[in-house]
Parts: sequence; structure tokens; C-alpha cells
Amino acid sequence: MTDRETPAEFIHEPVLLQEVLQWMAPHPGGVYCDGTLGGGGHSGAILRACGGDATLYGIDRDMTAIEAATARLSSYPGFHALHGNFHDGKELLTVAGAPLLDGVLLDLGVSSPQLDRGERGFSYHEDAPLDMRMDTSQGQTAAELLNTLSEAELCRIIRDYGEEKWAVRIAQMICEHRAQKPMATTFDLVHAVDAAIPKAVRRKDDGHPARRTFQAIRIAVNDELEPLDRAICDFVDCLKPGGRMLVITFHSLEDRLVKRCFQRLQNPCTCPPRAPICTCGKKPMVRVLARGAVPPSEDEVARNPRARSAKLRVAERLGED
Repeated sequence: MTDRETPAEFIHEPVLLQEVLQWMAPHPGGVYCDGTLGGGGHSGAILRACGGDATLYGIDRDMTAIEAATARLSSYPGFHALHGNFHDGKELLTVAGAPLLDGVLLDLGVSSPQLDRGERGFSYHEDAPLDMRMDTSQGQTAAELLNTLSEAELCRIIRDYGEEKWAVRIAQMICEHRAQKPMATTFDLVHAVDAAIPKAVRRKDDGHPARRTFQAIRIAVNDELEPLDRAICDFVDCLKPGGRMLVITFHSLEDRLVKRCFQRLQNPCTCPPRAPICTCGKKPMVRVLARGAVPPSEDEVARNPRARSAKLRVAERLGED
């Protein structure tokens, strides 16, 4: 069984695909969830690995992604697309009547079609309206956020979410720009960053100087980090014993959050370290696998440079005992 042709505007090469299949270990009759469906690349590979004999629930807040994945995977009777945010995955799966799962995948990156479509406002290479919403039907746009937040709050977002050393100066430049006219386009934001970071520093940067600021604003617009911990715990609740939770991250903030969440689920005991016995009653829910984060292969990075910062972490649901 093969996937149908995906609409041209949403063709996306899934990162760490072979590693995902290795650690997910999909099998015929299994039940899986792709919490960040995108164009359906990972989902299609999982379904093919099961010979088409599997149930897979794909969640995405972007209707363009839902439509593209549905067109691509419509030949698989076990595929079910769910429109919503993976932060609400447990509720979406419950409403859909999903049984306990054999595996869950979260790919936290922005898909290439979203980055490459200038009108979505994710790219610092094209001048376009400052939107950056994954779900364009709701929520504040990046322009609304940049034009209304205080300088201190903008600085916090750029510093914490973008890990940008020049956050104070960038926030100041954004506020100076919007005092003259509202921030409206991606190039407005690029110009504010350029004005804030000295030319000598920009020349030494091995990437675009605005990339960290764009990352930070995108994370804030889509509320990507705050609910992530709870979402992981909710998905772990949805797993069968032996089911696996896989998370792909693309920057250190996400990776640290996922790592700490897995560690806490593996060792939830809150008793003092020297206590002779555990009295808190909290039992491990998962076993962390893969001995840390799994990076992409050199071949994949050469083929797809956007995969270079990707990391995969894996945890396995424990049984009641």
C-alpha cells in the first residue's frame, strides 16, 4: 500500500525517520498517535511499517496540514485526522474513542511548508505579514504580540525562548520601531534585530541574526512550551504498558524540558534522598530508553540541513507492577 500524492504546498521530509521507526517498533494491529501530524510523513511511514494494518490518530492545529495528510493517507482505513492542539491530545483521543496506544510521536519542529510559505510569517527571508500562528483561525498574531507587550516582557520572551544575548537591545529596538509605526511585516522585525545587533557580531554569526528572535516570537505566539510538560504526561497516560513515547526537539529549551519531564516520570519519588524507605507512594511511570538524545545521522544532515539540530528522546510506559 502506498501513500497518495500530497498536495504540492505541503510536502515535508520527516526528520529522524529511521530512528523513529526503530524506537517506535510499529507492528501490525498496533494503535499509534502522531501528535504533530504535519504533512503525514512520519504517520505514513508508521502505517507502511505495519503493512497498513494499524490504527493511527494524527493531530494537528493547522488545517492545511490536516488536509494534506488526509489526502496523502486516505488509502489507509486506520488513519484518523483530528483537528486540534497536541496539548489537548488526551481529550481529543478520548472524544475520538481511541483505545490505549502502542506509541506516540511528537515532532516539535515547524514543518518546512510552514517555513517556506512566506505568507505564514515564519520566515525571516521573505517580507510578509507577521502572523506565525500554527492555527490561523484563532489566537494573537505575532504583530499583535509585538505591538502590545511591554518592553520588559518582550525582552523576557526573546531572552528565554530564543536564548538571545542581545534580547534587551532587540526589545528596545522593537519598541522604538512601533512608536513610529506598528510592527506589521517580517522585515520590520528583521530590521529591528539588525539595528540592535552590532555589524561585527552579525558578520560572525553562522546563521541569520534574526533566527533566535523569530524562534522566540513563534514559541510565544503558539504557546509551545508552557503546556508541553502536561501534554507529555497526558500522552503517557494514554499508553499501554510497553507503549513508547517519542519526542523530537529542535532547540535546547525544548530538549531540556522533555529530558526533565522523562526523568521525573522515571523517578517521581519526593522522599528525602537518605530516607530508608519510600513513603511518598509515587511510582515510576516510564523507563527512559536510548541513553539520552538520539541525533540525526551525518547522511541525513547532509541531505536535509534543517535536521542538524534535531534530537529524539524515548520513554517506555511501565506496567502497574
